[in-house]
Amino acid sequence: MNKFIFVSGGVCSSLGKGVAASSIGALLESRGLNVRMVKCDPYINVDAGTMSPYQHGEVYVTDDGAETDLDLGNYARFTKGRLSLANSITTGQVYESVIRKEREGKYLGKCVQVIPHITDEIKDRILAVSNEENDNDVVIIEIGGTVGDIESIPFLEAARQLIHECGKKNAISVHLTLIPEVAGGELKTKPTQHSVKSMQEMGIQPDILICRSPVMMDEPTCRKIAQFTNVDLDAVFTSPTIDTTIYQIPIVFFDQKLDQVILRKMGVESRHADMRPWNSVMDHFKARQGKVRIGVVGKYMNIHDTYASLYEALFHASLECGVEAEIVKIDSSDFEKTDDADSILKDIDGVLVPGGFGERGINGMVKAAQWARINKKPYLGICLGMQIMIIEWARNVLNWADADSTEFSPASKHPVVSLLEEQANIKNYGGTMRLGASETVNEDGSHILAAYGKKVILERHRHRFEFSNQYRDDMINSGLRLAAFNSDKTLVECVEWPHEDHPWGVAVQFHPEYKSKPMAVSPLFRDFIAAAKKCK
Repeated sequence: MNKFIFVSGGVCSSLGKGVAASSIGALLESRGLNVRMVKCDPYINVDAGTMSPYQHGEVYVTDDGAETDLDLGNYARFTKGRLSLANSITTGQVYESVIRKEREGKYLGKCVQVIPHITDEIKDRILAVSNEENDNDVVIIEIGGTVGDIESIPFLEAARQLIHECGKKNAISVHLTLIPEVAGGELKTKPTQHSVKSMQEMGIQPDILICRSPVMMDEPTCRKIAQFTNVDLDAVFTSPTIDTTIYQIPIVFFDQKLDQVILRKMGVESRHADMRPWNSVMDHFKARQGKVRIGVVGKYMNIHDTYASLYEALFHASLECGVEAEIVKIDSSDFEKTDDADSILKDIDGVLVPGGFGERGINGMVKAAQWARINKKPYLGICLGMQIMIIEWARNVLNWADADSTEFSPASKHPVVSLLEEQANIKNYGGTMRLGASETVNEDGSHILAAYGKKVILERHRHRFEFSNQYRDDMINSGLRLAAFNSDKTLVECVEWPHEDHPWGVAVQFHPEYKSKPMAVSPLFRDFIAAAKKCK
């Protein structure tokens, strides 16, 4: 039987439940176990695809084209298990499936209820992940939201049932709570006590507590928590505030023997842990010398989570290149208030324009790309950032002043970026873009081929608009390099500024940040940071 670990959260949101669950997965993998991760999201949206970046943050895309919560990005960066649509379970998916089955008469006339029908659907989806591959050892299920939220109740009830049905040796509860610090430096345990009480009222006794605290908790504090929560003293752990990187958290948990306690409670024979990869990440972190300033010119700069994978990919690349990458967040709308782009970018060593949707700030991004091209600063464009690079070239090199994307200017006489043909009659916007992994074939002599070191690569997409093929000859004849295509050459996947005129200007239609890991850095991000370091 597979083992199950249910990770829940209490007191408040944004405590780092996803990173904690991912770190547990990393620790168990270090001991030779095969781990699969699942995120249960209480929202009624079927997926994250139509949510505002300001409300939800990044949409993380899997190889099979699922638009998921950003926590799946953490799972991918910390663990090795395959991720797909099955690893993201939402209330919307569950109710949609149950209602469809009811309409098809599959419940044989029964009154369809939250218990057992909704909870059974949740359990079936979790069990499907555990049975998907024969060598799965542990499935870690993160339950979104906070205990006490009405939206999370069906998922917690499904967890309670699975823990009861599988037995305590096969399914355990890990609960993450907050330990606030009040004036005078005193740590308060009462919120944790109440959070565990709420879990107990749901019928779940946490087996392990991870307490988010500004400092490491001392033994008397842990003893007090254990006494009032019915949790073993050696099963109370601290997730302290750290000033380095989230990739230190597996090491922090390992030093507290969290993995040993989990294995003991699940009756799994303890194996030697190989923490060398994580220690190597921290060694690279400490060995960085010097700094490059990367200007990220985007539309959603107030919320860090909007570009979570992108920022992590920059960090991974900085470790590989032995330099600190200082991220300077620049709202593209700022450029539209001035004609002096140099006043905003003068101290920047590299410009990155990420993905996004909508017209706001587009002309500001074009100005930023123009500045990087003229001043010979490394430029990396991703998705919308590639479309911006094409528009800038058309306007300022080909002198087509009205050049634009049909997304922003449908009446443009030079629509150098246009809607994919198969998108023309789309009415529903959820899950209908070009999504997921597809092949890209790199051209000889290109920066992208030098980065990846191979002709054919597999990267993930999330977009509706593409380079307009009718302008291929104009772009090539004016010097822009079309550096990569899809497998049948019907779509342009990468453009580059002329190598003889610019040190490194690359833009791609796909999202390389989704596949970057601290131990497997995205080649494009690595070469972008290396170019910024060299130019500096």
